[in-house]
Amino acid sequence: MDGDRAEARAGALASTSLQHQGASDGGGTEFGDGAGGAGADVRGDDTSALETVLRSFYDFHLDAGTGPIINSFPVGRERRQLPAAAGRPARSTPGGRYRPSVPVRVPRRIPDERFDELFAALRHNRDRALLAFWVSSGARAEELLTCRQRDALPGEQLLGVVRKGTRAYQQVPSSADAFVWLRLYQEEAWRAGVPRGPGRWLWWTLRPPFRPLTYHAARAMFGRANRSLGSNWTLHDLRKTAAYRMARDPKLALTDVQWVLGHAHLSTTQIYLPAGRDEVLDAVRAHHERQNREAQVQAVPAAGYRSDSLDELFGRAW
Repeated sequence: MDGDRAEARAGALASTSLQHQGASDGGGTEFGDGAGGAGADVRGDDTSALETVLRSFYDFHLDAGTGPIINSFPVGRERRQLPAAAGRPARSTPGGRYRPSVPVRVPRRIPDERFDELFAALRHNRDRALLAFWVSSGARAEELLTCRQRDALPGEQLLGVVRKGTRAYQQVPSSADAFVWLRLYQEEAWRAGVPRGPGRWLWWTLRPPFRPLTYHAARAMFGRANRSLGSNWTLHDLRKTAAYRMARDPKLALTDVQWVLGHAHLSTTQIYLPAGRDEVLDAVRAHHERQNREAQVQAVPAAGYRSDSLDELFGRAW
């Protein structure tokens, strides 16, 4: 049995080593670059899930009496319980002894310059309208694709969607540009013979016989734009980008962002607050530039004081 545990520990260490190697090679450290790295297929959460599955497998056969008498993936040793005043809730059950720690990752989002390149790679007004709605309304891909023509209200800048989880109908605000692209697409589609009516689908295929646009067709369209740029963005990255833009706006309440995104818990919306590495570096550089500019500004003396007398008093004239 000790040999089984040694093999289990060696396997866990090997997976963790591959995970760190992938991070050092560029796969897993930057979640907003849109390009896959050498170790992008080895992630800490995948390794942790595999450890949980194997430990549960051994526990099941151990309880049923059909397997080994010792679990090759044991639970971790009990840690000293901290008092409630420490602010850290006690864990109900210890984790796996060989379970790797999963780093908290920043949700992947598309930087503005990358989004502009992606938008420019699109060839049809329908596709431009779809991207404009996804990145401004924060709606899921399936929610947007199941809209009817009556759900678009350009005068109020509202788009009605059916939420994926609750199946509730909700009107979400969208950008004016999205409705402009939608109108351009509709004029082209109606002239081509796409069915028109309040109860008809909003999004259709581009060529006859016209059919409602499905998720797989929209993903194929998005994949073609990705391949032309050498990137690997997903449709869900557009929703994450919209969530990040709204959550980082200081004049927009986080509870409002939660309502627009349809999150059941505010903690889900809060994961979009942290900035990425490049954004933090740019913000700190801008901070240092402001400090340098402020240090170079000469203070204006108050009324009634002569500037030459102040220079003499503070030694600036020497």
